[in-house]
Amino acid sequence: MTTSSEETVAFTPRPPAVKINTISFADVKAALAAGWRDFLRAPLIGLFFGAIYAAGGIAMFLLLKVYHEPWWIIPIAVGFPLIGPFIAVGLYETSRRIESGQPLKFGEILVVIFAQRKRQVAWMAFVVLFIFWMWLYEVRMLLAIFLGFKSFSSLEEFWTVVTTTPEGMGFLGMGTGVGAFISWVLFCTTVVGIPLLLDREIDLITGIIYSFKSVLQNPVPMIGFGILVVALTFLAFVPMFLGLLVVLPVLGHATWHLYKAVVAGA
Repeated sequence: MTTSSEETVAFTPRPPAVKINTISFADVKAALAAGWRDFLRAPLIGLFFGAIYAAGGIAMFLLLKVYHEPWWIIPIAVGFPLIGPFIAVGLYETSRRIESGQPLKFGEILVVIFAQRKRQVAWMAFVVLFIFWMWLYEVRMLLAIFLGFKSFSSLEEFWTVVTTTPEGMGFLGMGTGVGAFISWVLFCTTVVGIPLLLDREIDLITGIIYSFKSVLQNPVPMIGFGILVVALTFLAFVPMFLGLLVVLPVLGHATWHLYKAVVAGA
């Protein structure tokens, strides 16, 4: 009886290492310009995703108003832009198709988005939502520490308290500091992480590591881009969230192009 000493072992080759480029503000400017061009190339797709985001903001505002706590719109508005990168998966796919010359079929783009539930992007969603939840919990905790359990019937009343009383100023200062740190962590996690997970077959932790490396290797232009994203999003909130119809898709497309500039061979 002959026994074969050789066995066939199936294995999955490890994906090639991701190389991070050093970029400048010129690359950020180019990414924003490319994002605007992509929006003009596919305005209906951009408006669709922007409308989902704007409708969500309006719905939350009305809900908070019904429950007589409209002041909560401020901390929610701070955290709300941070989940934008995940919602923008459809915009990343649109930019990818424009760049590669593929047809912009809306149904196929939706299929790509839906397919992410079986990929690492879905796990990134849990990370993003967990950090967002921690931000809201932190606001509630600081509110209890500095202002007790006061209830505010209007944004004006809340704003008056936090800007004219020592307790309110403490709440505002501590909340701003902690919120800025949480925002930085989430930005570092997602700015390159989400488009990288969409573009390549890598695991969640690897995607997050490379996303942090991208920011730490290019702190000034990357953080500058993050500040610009927050500033433009806040401006888009002013006309009852309607500015998000344009701002969100442009920034989503721009994020994809920034990812292409940062990650070599992307």
